[in-house]
Amino acid sequence: MPEHPVRAVLRLSAPIGLAFVPLGMALGFLVVHAGLAWWWAPVFAAVIYAGSLEFLMVGLAAAGAPVATVALTSFVVNSRHVFYALSFPLQRVRGTAAKLYSTYVLSDEAYAVGVSPAAATWTSRQILLMQCAFHFTWAASAGLGGLLGAALPVQRLQGLDFALTALFVVLAIDAYRQRPDRLTAALAAVSAVTAWLLAPGQLLVCAFAAFTAALLARFAIDRRRADG
Repeated sequence: MPEHPVRAVLRLSAPIGLAFVPLGMALGFLVVHAGLAWWWAPVFAAVIYAGSLEFLMVGLAAAGAPVATVALTSFVVNSRHVFYALSFPLQRVRGTAAKLYSTYVLSDEAYAVGVSPAAATWTSRQILLMQCAFHFTWAASAGLGGLLGAALPVQRLQGLDFALTALFVVLAIDAYRQRPDRLTAALAAVSAVTAWLLAPGQLLVCAFAAFTAALLARFAIDRRRADG
């Protein structure tokens, strides 16, 4: 008997969605202890909805950073989404409004689930259900964290920021298991370590740049070998 469409979405998405709860609450705590009202937490989560950028945006908003700084930071941190769009199954999403929403809430987690082999036959409704569930869970968790944040001492926040890093590590391991590629994994690791050693203050930007350059060089070499 075929698996129910909703059950198939929940089975694949629930483990990642549950990780949104501590992450979203950590964002809520951070918003409150940065001096902002608690309701800014679900606003950041629902409107920005960009994971790591939201954590950076809290500090920028609290410090009253210039619009140019906010725009540049957003562009650098979220530039990876340009590459996500190349392989995310947006062509299976039906309707202009649905495509716009799917594009707007295209997160790292939604991309990881959407391009997985288990989701290869998902319909438009299933893809949107997965993304909507992630979006709602993230916003609700941030709101809950914002409400509870004022009642918790600042010391309790220590370690919660690592939840975001831990989630990306799990996603990377899962992606490697689905499509084992030792060379790509090695290039990513070397790029990260090199950026950490040479420019620890700009690790993310430098690692992304180095990894992109390495992938482009690999693509050029493979293409030359295929043509030759």
